[in-house]
Amino acid sequence: MKISVSHSFKALFLPLVCLLTYEATAQNSTIISGQDPNRRVITTAVPFLNFAPDSRHSAMGDVGVATSPDANSAHWNAGKLAFIKDDMGFSLSYSPWLGRLVNDMSVSYLTGYKKIDENSAFGFDLRYFNMGDIQLTDQRGEELGEFNPRDIAIGGTYSRRLSENLGLGISARFIHSNLSGNISSSGGSESRPGVTVGTDVGLFYTKDVLAGSKEGVWSWGVSITNIGPKLTYNSAEDLDYIPTNFRIGTAYQIKMDEFNSITFALDFNKLMVPTPPIYRTNEDGTLFRDSNGNLEVSEGKDPNRPLIAGMFGSFADAPGGFSEEMQEMMISFGVEYLYNEKLALRTGYFHENINKGGRRYFTMGVGFNYKSLGFDFSYLVPQVQNHPLAETLRLSLAYNISK
Repeated sequence: MKISVSHSFKALFLPLVCLLTYEATAQNSTIISGQDPNRRVITTAVPFLNFAPDSRHSAMGDVGVATSPDANSAHWNAGKLAFIKDDMGFSLSYSPWLGRLVNDMSVSYLTGYKKIDENSAFGFDLRYFNMGDIQLTDQRGEELGEFNPRDIAIGGTYSRRLSENLGLGISARFIHSNLSGNISSSGGSESRPGVTVGTDVGLFYTKDVLAGSKEGVWSWGVSITNIGPKLTYNSAEDLDYIPTNFRIGTAYQIKMDEFNSITFALDFNKLMVPTPPIYRTNEDGTLFRDSNGNLEVSEGKDPNRPLIAGMFGSFADAPGGFSEEMQEMMISFGVEYLYNEKLALRTGYFHENINKGGRRYFTMGVGFNYKSLGFDFSYLVPQVQNHPLAETLRLSLAYNISK
């Protein structure tokens, strides 16, 4: 596709990548300005950090904060990693992205872990978002060459049991986002890759329970991910939040007999990012700007706030009040059937309010384990036809080494 460099790269790429991931009917202009009285989608830089990277959890409706620990725990809840049974393991996941629109976008995720002792473990993860080749042009349509926008994040995790049932985990990662190379816009502002860091904190609790005559495992988890400074692609005055996310959920595994078990999992998610406000407008409907060229907020709160104020203020800054804050809560539900630790059947559902992006889809998948090897596959089915996320699939390959 052709991209004109006469516009700011943030305005071009962030709505394109982030909003195509959301409802296809979203209107970029109203979302960026915040003027739609009902629809205010929260957009951030580097949204790929919150994409469900592996096949197991994406097949369960993108749940994962309280499911049983595996090699992909660092993404969902760092506190789970200390409870993993094997001594060492690795997992590689791959997903073609927005395949109905383009044929050269993809998300890759490599992760691994090593138990230090019975109570602690280290982990690492590498995620790579390839946005495909684009043809850059100037205002006159003359070609300036091809470029491959890409994002990468490299992180490490430390997880430790605080007691027999409770675990705490912390992750840190370096984030590099290159959307335009070093090509300058016609306005003279030089574009450059965005660089920042992020931190995750997660708590995980698990306990064996007895419901009637059936043994089971009840777990709950809470995590805050991608806590980090804003990111810029040109100047220090033009900053974007990264997708800091709050996730809380629970899971219950029922052991039906020696070979069969079924797990039910439920997650709630909310971006800890300021809600776009409603700005003051002129009589002709255009946005009002003061003598310094700044927009003036008429409803809601100014989104340009420091990191901590923006994170915790995001629970009470929506122009629509409490009802709009509740609309920003995303719900995931998943089920996993496991036979003899070798065959897994999974399904789930993800729900997001129409005014906050409108992603609503069913998921399904299968998993096979043979000795130390594991293979998982997932498939996404949106509720609406011709959705950009339709036919999204993920493949994961895992290798675990027991003690």
